[in-house]
Amino acid sequence: MKYAAAWSAIACEVLETPYPYGAAHASRGPEDVDVTPQKLHPAFHGSYDWHSSAHMQWSLVRLLTLAPDDAGTRPVDVLDQRLTTTAIATEAAYLKERPSYERPYGWAWAAMLVAATRNTQWAEATKPLGDVIADLVLDWLPRQAYPVRHGAHLNSAFALSLLLEAYDDLGRGEVVDAIQARAIDWFGNDTAYDTRFEPSGTDFLSPALSEAELMRRVLPANEFAEWLHAFLPGLGTDNHQHLLEVPVTDDSGDGQLAHLSGLALSRAWQLRTIAPSLPDVTDVLKAGADRQIDAVLPTVTDGDFMSTHWLVSFALLAEQA
Repeated sequence: MKYAAAWSAIACEVLETPYPYGAAHASRGPEDVDVTPQKLHPAFHGSYDWHSSAHMQWSLVRLLTLAPDDAGTRPVDVLDQRLTTTAIATEAAYLKERPSYERPYGWAWAAMLVAATRNTQWAEATKPLGDVIADLVLDWLPRQAYPVRHGAHLNSAFALSLLLEAYDDLGRGEVVDAIQARAIDWFGNDTAYDTRFEPSGTDFLSPALSEAELMRRVLPANEFAEWLHAFLPGLGTDNHQHLLEVPVTDDSGDGQLAHLSGLALSRAWQLRTIAPSLPDVTDVLKAGADRQIDAVLPTVTDGDFMSTHWLVSFALLAEQA
């Protein structure tokens, strides 16, 4: 794999960078204020925050699977220190005690990590985390009346796409069924989506393309093609052209503005996955994806820490699509 060595190296580097770290820990009293990253999250410290640590570890597992020789041995050492039975038990207990923590974005990436490790030496250690998140998902989905449609962490469609993939790989049919039913309930009747106001200033997801990617996974191919035509009419021809162009990006170290580099990569991933359903414009959509990947690839490894601590995961999604 072309970038495996460089992506592996930067993922290890940011995971081994303890600070800055945003714990997002809600203290329950004066005795609950020790937010030292490694003590609070023995598996998911480093890489700035819990969810980034989870998905950068997913990146290492994927790179070890796709290109073990290029990835080298350092990722194994990093993962061995974190994906232990004791560390994962602490993380699982934390989620059980705080059932809205990292919902749904962090849950989705942690579930993807569990699924990626299912045939590895870390499978036994990570399984309890997957089980806890499955229970949380099954409790949450019936209670959330409306989807979140903006372009950041709370976006419902993006999280459901990853959760669906993870629990399908893990053979958890009841979780898959619940996700599919909720996706159809939330998004199945959507038509003529207005993308004129994408992106918002700190988006790393396209609400429109995230929804399309989820429905691609949920609907049979012929039904999805019909749904997509109705949802984004004219995509690849005379409408929604800005979704195919490189967003204005920023690598100044501003963590919120750095999101726009991730937007380019997530768009590229989603454009590539939905492109075959629009055969008349497949090449147009893929060309738009290529432009966005090419524009931000240098930032994935050579940018400021506020970019490098998370972009490898989105680059992997785009490159594997």
